[in-house]
Amino acid sequence: MTGPPKPETIVRAFHDACLAELDALKPGNVHRFRDGHRMTIADFMASADAAAPAIGRAGLPVGARIRLAVEATATAVGQNTNLGMVLLAAPLANAALDQGKGDLQRRLARVLAGLTVDDARETYQAIRAVKPGGLGEVPAHDIAVEPNVTLLEAMRAAETRDRIAWNYTHDFVDIFDLGLSWLRQSEERWGNGPWAVTSVYLGFLAHIPDTLIERKFGARTAAKVAEEARPIESGLIECDMPETMAAPLLAFDRSLKERGLNPGTSADLTVATLFAKALQDAEKGA
Repeated sequence: MTGPPKPETIVRAFHDACLAELDALKPGNVHRFRDGHRMTIADFMASADAAAPAIGRAGLPVGARIRLAVEATATAVGQNTNLGMVLLAAPLANAALDQGKGDLQRRLARVLAGLTVDDARETYQAIRAVKPGGLGEVPAHDIAVEPNVTLLEAMRAAETRDRIAWNYTHDFVDIFDLGLSWLRQSEERWGNGPWAVTSVYLGFLAHIPDTLIERKFGARTAAKVAEEARPIESGLIECDMPETMAAPLLAFDRSLKERGLNPGTSADLTVATLFAKALQDAEKGA
């Protein structure tokens, strides 16, 4: 282990993770093969450019990192393109900058446990500014009200309806136990490229009902999308030439977009997986 990566390495790792996710064919989401949901690939590229400096800046608490990255994105593209990515990336960046003992996941657990009320206030400000879809009113720690609890406590109140919040309260287990495992397995088969990223995205989509879809369209629709994704994920995993799966992937992509279904949480988890792997590789000097 060579020690924590430098801020510029973290900036590049986040930026590269965002662009790698765009290169992958991700049904229902924006990607290089097809835009969707009134957003374009250019919006997401500009968002990566805008948010990355704040994600990698040294000396920022998690909440301020989130707010600055979201504000920079809003200035650049005028809409919410990457809130979920930023929410996941900010504590990972703080863990990477932490010079304490333990691997990235262990340091991340310390970062999450140490989140403050100020982190919650900064994060609520960022979320209110971009008005993400499907939030509505909630019984505890509503985003419209100034928080008086830590960011971790606020995430605990939201974990049953938001998978990003659930990962805050479970030390990002989706990233470290699922996403990174899927990514390693796919890279061993097909190399470090877009098809490995597609495999990670399909893994999340097929096995964890997408909570953005769930908030907007209900649990039954989210479960149906996961069910539709499973045979496509299985087909991709089982084939030696992943490009032969392009047609069914594009057909699924068209079907989801025609129904207005955007698996945004699955995409956010995918970016976080790529970012975490890049941070791990940087620490190992890979």
